[in-house]
Amino acid sequence: MIYTNPPLSTTTLIANLKTDGLSVNDENFAEDFLNNVSYFRFNAYLRPFEDVNGSIRFKPNATFDKAVALYRFDAELRNLLFSAIQLVEISLRAKIINQFSLAHGAFWFIDPTMAINKHKYSENLSTLERELSRSKDDFIQEHYDKYGREDFPPAWKLLDLTSFGTLTKLYFNFADRRVKKAIARSYGVPQHEILESWMKAVNTLRNSCAHHNRVWNRIMPVMPQIPLTLRNAWISSRPSNSNRLYAVLCCLIYWLNSFHPSNSLVDDFKKLLTKYPNTDVAAMGFPNNWETEPLWQ
Repeated sequence: MIYTNPPLSTTTLIANLKTDGLSVNDENFAEDFLNNVSYFRFNAYLRPFEDVNGSIRFKPNATFDKAVALYRFDAELRNLLFSAIQLVEISLRAKIINQFSLAHGAFWFIDPTMAINKHKYSENLSTLERELSRSKDDFIQEHYDKYGREDFPPAWKLLDLTSFGTLTKLYFNFADRRVKKAIARSYGVPQHEILESWMKAVNTLRNSCAHHNRVWNRIMPVMPQIPLTLRNAWISSRPSNSNRLYAVLCCLIYWLNSFHPSNSLVDDFKKLLTKYPNTDVAAMGFPNNWETEPLWQ
């Protein structure tokens, strides 16, 4: 099938939205907005206002401004989440570097006996080589000047360059379960398998935030394990849909609380909802009683 839809000007797109029943109070604002935010990106925020059973596309009370408010909520939510994930990533990086290295030396990541899966071991080494080759950091150049380029720098230098995704893969494939479990328990998580699922889910969320993808009402491709109970303040009931933001956000909040109890993520999220009161939290997988949960107090 050949794609035949032609490109449309911003003026035409706005005219079509009005014809479809969307109220546009300020056409100049709408045109300026769509000149800076692609219509394809914005269209996802129009969908909640569509009337699937109506004779025209949009519900009677649907407005361009309401869709813009939803878009801005999502943008601010991504910034809030990204800042929190950054703290988690830095903490996890420190613990992996310190505890893996103290247990197995500065070059544990090149020791094949420390790998569960030899194929993943080779893939991880190739990724580390690529990430190292791209580095322009002074401390790497200083290492080369002193020790040469033949071998990898030690873990505390090299792993400071790696992505969250690479860090997660190294943790997954590390053979010493005792050390992995110690890291998990330092975050109030009883088993490393649970933390691994959180790492993968939070990393996926991080990438969505970093690439400006929608997180409001998105179906998350990676679902974290949700234990019934945990050592610290947690949720009393599992979410009905673990593939929505609520499940991942609960894990992120718990994780952050474990080493940074004075963080303001919960309060900042609630303030964001107050700023955008028409936001549908159910679309993010939030249950009716979410604010009464111990984690969200």
